[in-house]
Amino acid sequence: MRYESVIGLEVHAQIHTHTKMFCGCPVKEDTGDLEPNTYVCPICTAMPGVLPVVNQHAVEIAIKTGLALHCDIPPLSRFARKSYFYPDLPKGYQISQYALPLAVEGYLEIESNGQEKRIGIQRAHLEEDAGKLYHEDGVTRVDLNRAGVPLLEIVSEPDMRSAEEARAYGEALREILVYLGVNSGDMERGVMRFEANVSVRSAGSERFGARHEIKNLNSFRALYESIIYEIEHQVSVLEEGGQIEPQTMGWNEVDGVTVPQRGKEFAHDYRYFPEPDIPPLKTSREEVEALRNQLPELPKQKRARFTTQYGLSNYDATLLVEDKAVADYFERVVEAGVGAKQAANWITGEVFRLMKSADREMGISRIPAEALAELIKLVEEDTINQSTGKDVLTEMFNTGRRARDIVSERGLAQISDAAELNNIITRTVEENPEQVEEYLAGKKQVLGWFIGQVMRATRGKANPQLARELLEEQLEAKRG
Repeated sequence: MRYESVIGLEVHAQIHTHTKMFCGCPVKEDTGDLEPNTYVCPICTAMPGVLPVVNQHAVEIAIKTGLALHCDIPPLSRFARKSYFYPDLPKGYQISQYALPLAVEGYLEIESNGQEKRIGIQRAHLEEDAGKLYHEDGVTRVDLNRAGVPLLEIVSEPDMRSAEEARAYGEALREILVYLGVNSGDMERGVMRFEANVSVRSAGSERFGARHEIKNLNSFRALYESIIYEIEHQVSVLEEGGQIEPQTMGWNEVDGVTVPQRGKEFAHDYRYFPEPDIPPLKTSREEVEALRNQLPELPKQKRARFTTQYGLSNYDATLLVEDKAVADYFERVVEAGVGAKQAANWITGEVFRLMKSADREMGISRIPAEALAELIKLVEEDTINQSTGKDVLTEMFNTGRRARDIVSERGLAQISDAAELNNIITRTVEENPEQVEEYLAGKKQVLGWFIGQVMRATRGKANPQLARELLEEQLEAKRG
């Protein structure tokens, strides 16, 4: 029997705000770096008699995200209490949204295996994060620094049919969230977490199978591999005549398997009811349109513009647009007077290589856009050759110095004087008669050997194109 997988994703994104969702405690993106229980107050630790106050900035960011995902923004939304008991949830409930979320019925267009597909967005809503538990030496410690941090939960429709589509959806959503400034998109810091709902059914069936929810996936690799495993596992169970029971699963990355954690919860298990301490949120059409006008150019539109305005290939445009900082950097380099293709080649090649070797994010702060443009112009003007340009860029990255200063101090300027090069080439040809005979006998690859000798004699400073032309002239002249 052929099977079809059905996949939906819930994405929790930490919202980059100065304070928590319902109190004035400051928020740091990576709470794990902080002294435990230092960014807390009576509200986020659930002391008796305290009242929550909604973070308006978080509401605005959530609405912008909903608009970027083509959602409707209802005029009325409200918070609810989601009841469950766990040591890192001090109130015994989480303030979330349920019946009346902030954004509904949107979509996100993805590309997977060369095909475009529209994935429905069921809802996007605000909630507060829980704390964190640390288990060591037989003791569990509770850190509430993260309790109350604003989260945006984005729930897709079950429209994905493969792990590839799920990964493409996650990557496309991360791009949008970073462009909107929701957070940095740094998965290792836990600012985005995935929960994948996976089921299988007979191909052609309209009925959904029992699903497994894989919790707390914090990388695209974990998302992809856990879904692959879960699909294969569920198919094998059905093939053997077994049944799939709804379950919440964890992902064991070391062994590459999903493991049962508990039975699957449903909405009624959480006993949702309206949060009595927070009045409903009212959003006027004027407010929605004002926030819509604040939306930046989003990745899909920027990719299209880079291909039309700058004539870049879709591949180059995609590489540049993946990170908003890189896309902005590219445009600043072009504005400094460099051709778009040359700028793209240097950024996606040498600049990316340097950032990767330094094991740092693509911040590009070590090489200002104007400094890279100056270096590219030195290469285009034949002041230095491409190889020397790469060496100069490395020094620029390591020291922060300008290209012209490095070239001048180290005497790296390219030799483009034909008379000077001709003297060097004449000497090289006269010292290597055997190679001259090989060239004249038709062994054209010897020309490359001669160019290597000239580059060695000039310590790499010869203009390679001019050197080739002059070499060919002198060698052909030997035919007499």
